[in-house]
Amino acid sequence: MDAYKQLAELIFPDIQESLEDLEKKYPPRNLKEGAQVTRFAPSPTGFLHTGSLFTAMVAKKTAKDSGGLFYLRLEDTDTKREISGSGEQLISQLAEFGVTLDEGYLGDRDIGHYGPYRQSKRAYIYKTVIKYLIENNLAYPCFCSSEELDVLRKMQEAQKVVPGYYGRYATCRYLSAEEAIAKIKNGASYVIRFRSSGDHLRKTVIKDLIRGEISIAENDIDIVILKSDGLPTYHFAHVVDDHFMHTTVVTRGEEWISSLPIHIEIFNALGWQAPGYAHLPLIMKMENGSKRKLSKRKDQEAAVSYFIEDGYPPRAVMAYLMSIANSNFEEWTEENKMYDIDKFTFNLNKMSLDGALFDLDKLTFFAKEVIARMSAHRLASLSKKWAINYSPELLDLINRGAEYYEEILNIEREKENPRKDFAKYSDIYSHIRFFYHDHYLNLVSDVLPFNERIDRSKISNFLKDFIIENDYSQDNDSWFTSLKAIALKSGFANNNKEYKANLDKFVGHIGDAAEILRISLTGSKNSPNLWAILKVLGKDEVDLRLKYIIEKLS
Repeated sequence: MDAYKQLAELIFPDIQESLEDLEKKYPPRNLKEGAQVTRFAPSPTGFLHTGSLFTAMVAKKTAKDSGGLFYLRLEDTDTKREISGSGEQLISQLAEFGVTLDEGYLGDRDIGHYGPYRQSKRAYIYKTVIKYLIENNLAYPCFCSSEELDVLRKMQEAQKVVPGYYGRYATCRYLSAEEAIAKIKNGASYVIRFRSSGDHLRKTVIKDLIRGEISIAENDIDIVILKSDGLPTYHFAHVVDDHFMHTTVVTRGEEWISSLPIHIEIFNALGWQAPGYAHLPLIMKMENGSKRKLSKRKDQEAAVSYFIEDGYPPRAVMAYLMSIANSNFEEWTEENKMYDIDKFTFNLNKMSLDGALFDLDKLTFFAKEVIARMSAHRLASLSKKWAINYSPELLDLINRGAEYYEEILNIEREKENPRKDFAKYSDIYSHIRFFYHDHYLNLVSDVLPFNERIDRSKISNFLKDFIIENDYSQDNDSWFTSLKAIALKSGFANNNKEYKANLDKFVGHIGDAAEILRISLTGSKNSPNLWAILKVLGKDEVDLRLKYIIEKLS
């Protein structure tokens, strides 16, 4: 047995499998030609970032549109930063936005034949590959302490050379196998480093699926691939996993472009075909006149939990993110008002290279369109599901009567251009609470915003006439005609032009009369269609409210 094999055996005595064994265990997938295998590979270190949802959406769409497969792998090798339960939370939040998995880690179990899908459970796979690298002098143990590495970094800074563990600065790469064996047998602690053959003074050209050819400096850093705790680093683990899980396209943020030479070099050293890499533009925020990356520390919209808790419909959020991903999506929505991104043909080639600014107004536009096109029954069901977790006030109203709540939501809904009051479920309570008598009384308890130029006695007279003469059996147009007649009898002009020509003759115009009625019934100048409000409230409640206002005015 040669010295490198002895070294590998000393470090990994329990690893008996070979690379060939792993290749047989994880054979190529049986998919049609052109089908892409993509993945979402989060770390369980906190909430699901909006940028991560964007990345997962692109990965899922790339796989789905090609007839391929999308899986989730949990990259949990950074044990110091892991937050208990966050892996399961990530999965549930993805599902809320319709990003479902074909395969992978599901929290309590795995589905699929290429697992385990949690990196902490794949140690034997990484060690098998590293054992092979050591046997072939492509990796080596490094015995440098953190103090020694700190001294090296300071020396390199003083000499103004590129910092890092490489070339002549990588002292342990020059140890013979026999010297390394002796150190290990003497109990020296170590990590395993990849032996780079690159040179940062040389450029390499790598093709990106979004950006085309990228010219970038080669990697020459002897990166750590196995930490002293026996777990691999991200750079190494993701290469091994993407190979044995047969990933064909890796979608990730553009901040990883600088690491691409490392990953390609490891693939090449092992003789493996690298997947295609698609480095996505970052989602940005404007601050003090300049762009910055959306920050989980500064921006509430950086966490997808913000959209869930505020009650944005998931379809609207995904439609907004797709509008960032492909510029032709908005044109497509002109003919596809339901915003079903599954029916949109996505193309990596049509992604912008510049970071898109997060636009809450645009999200609001999509959200209002989505909610406006829901049936009242569906909106009632979804908003109740949301209210159970996030709004006891709205839930109280819903529980007073499901049919009444649904009737309220259906106002001006079943028409070609439905009303668009709600961008999110959290908007509903403030818009509809006046339909409930106890809330109505609170809303009209203060001074009401009646027109100051109209005498309060004239307002009372109009309301009294309305109580007596209003016909609840009429349709909308007929009712408005009769409202005009009631207003005319109470001294209001037929229109604004007539009123302005004879200010002393009239109390106001028909618009003023309608506003008086609106304020009296809702406590506000703004509300849905008056006729619809009357139909929902019914004569008894309308009369009760108007008599209350008449008494309040007196």
